[in-house]
Amino acid sequence: MADQGRLDLGLSEPDPVPAAPELPPGSRVVRVLPDVAAIERSFDYLVPPAWAEDGRGDRLVVGSRVRIALAGRRVGGWVVEDNVVPPAGVELRSLAKASGLGPSPEVIDLARWASHRWAGRLNGLLGTASPPNVVESLPPRPARPTVPPATDTWAVRALEVQRSVVRLPPGADVLPLAVEAARKGDALILLPTVPAADQLALRLRGEGLPVSLAQREWARSAAGGLVVGSRSAALAPVGDLAAVVVVDEHDETYQEERAPTWHARDMAVERARRAGVPCVLTSPSPSLEALRWGELMVPSLEGERDGWPALDLHDRRDDDPVRSGLLGERLVDILRGSEGDPVVCVLNRRGRSRLLACDSCGGLVCCSEHQAPMIQEDADMLVCPVDGARRPQVCDDCGATRFRNLRAGVARIREELEALAGRPVLEVTGDTDMPDGGLGGHAVYVGTEAVLHRVRSAARVVFLEFDQELLAPRMRASEQAMALLIRAARLVGGRSDGGRIVVQTRMPEHEVLQAVLHADPGRLVEAESARRKLLNLPPWSALARVSGPPAEDFITALGSPDGVDLLGPRDGAWLVRAPGHDRLAEVLAAVERPKGRLRIEVDPPRA
Repeated sequence: MADQGRLDLGLSEPDPVPAAPELPPGSRVVRVLPDVAAIERSFDYLVPPAWAEDGRGDRLVVGSRVRIALAGRRVGGWVVEDNVVPPAGVELRSLAKASGLGPSPEVIDLARWASHRWAGRLNGLLGTASPPNVVESLPPRPARPTVPPATDTWAVRALEVQRSVVRLPPGADVLPLAVEAARKGDALILLPTVPAADQLALRLRGEGLPVSLAQREWARSAAGGLVVGSRSAALAPVGDLAAVVVVDEHDETYQEERAPTWHARDMAVERARRAGVPCVLTSPSPSLEALRWGELMVPSLEGERDGWPALDLHDRRDDDPVRSGLLGERLVDILRGSEGDPVVCVLNRRGRSRLLACDSCGGLVCCSEHQAPMIQEDADMLVCPVDGARRPQVCDDCGATRFRNLRAGVARIREELEALAGRPVLEVTGDTDMPDGGLGGHAVYVGTEAVLHRVRSAARVVFLEFDQELLAPRMRASEQAMALLIRAARLVGGRSDGGRIVVQTRMPEHEVLQAVLHADPGRLVEAESARRKLLNLPPWSALARVSGPPAEDFITALGSPDGVDLLGPRDGAWLVRAPGHDRLAEVLAAVERPKGRLRIEVDPPRA
């Protein structure tokens, strides 16, 4: 009867709140992100009391590299937070070892932003930002150099604004811009390749400026002075950042191929914005992303024209596409008449043939299982491009063994070039070994675009079939075709030095070719901008490519978010399109990753 009149609301006593772990007085707890690709979360660890006595505790800061015990083994990691309050009910272990300095708190924050922006893991970015070996302390800061007075006013103007895009012709020298950046203080200068960074660093040292190569001279970079490097330098330490310069911002090598597919140009731009310092992007033909970001500065008409080589367009619209092959009659004089520097011929097709027809029945030679055109890599075997299956050179329909080559590769073209030039021709692809002295000793080279990176200079660069670059089924095909011409321009030199490029084409009016012909990259920008806007492609949207075995499960879990388009599947991959990168990052982060090798490429360069 004592409980009479009470209502049973089904309430129970609340669970007791777990008590915080009891720690010895004066204990210090840090949060550590393991350097393990499969682990995204961080863990709390005690700093051993002995470290406070021997000085290791004083050297332990946010960004320090440590060793920890995790899942029965010792792994590396980074301190990402200091003096944290550990969660309740957790038994803390002590740090196992201090492994020296790592990225600064500012770089860690930048890496956090990048991991969200490109839908990747933070520990991979911190690995890029860390020194290649153990760094216990930094050297003394170098003395402030005496920078000579500026002689190039364009470099001064470029650094007077926070966001500038400088359109420099291919033959222009970026040394004045680097020197002017040094006048500002500690500057970060990015170049597309390591050899280019090494060369600029050598020249800057010749000017008496303190220069460090990222990431090989990590400690010197952190101490101060100019920091010069390639893609990974976007996350390099800089003493007191005063300016950022990105040379050839259009170059695809600035984008990481591994996930997360971050772009060094965008990383450098964000880093400059956070530091409140000027950022300069240079390119002979700036990307649409760069042009939407900053203020365009262009050289004089005469200066830009002299910096581009002359362009010879060999219009092949009246030639028979089958009988004439790839080698037009006008190439004979070019191949036989050069003296000194070699002639470089470019064809982005490997092997002997990419398309064959039976000489007897006329049918295309295709794989019987995948119906894909077979590739002839050598004189005896045919290869399926889908699964690599090999079979003898025999027609499945009639049994004939003779074929017509409808689309020759570099191996076959090399043989034809030797007959046409009357001298040896060297084939160059990405697999060609580079002697210590580089490629040399040949009058004629032929290869894929890799040859443009292997040869130091050329009398002429000949593009044997440039239309395949212009018509490639890729969003950025025009910009990528322009990048090939820019690279070729640097091998032959500017118009004022007699530089010439030869392009065989059936599309002489294409805006890429007209832009180079008239030394006016703006002609490409106008047409490309209109096309991208119409199709709602970047930079007027943001794209991510999702592929891998669990891609379908990821796309199913993604659903249909507001304002987001799903395109595909195509070749087992989907495209996710959002109005901007913030929205794209938001919807990708909201989906739990399924198990398996899922690949997410934000800003895919070859979509």
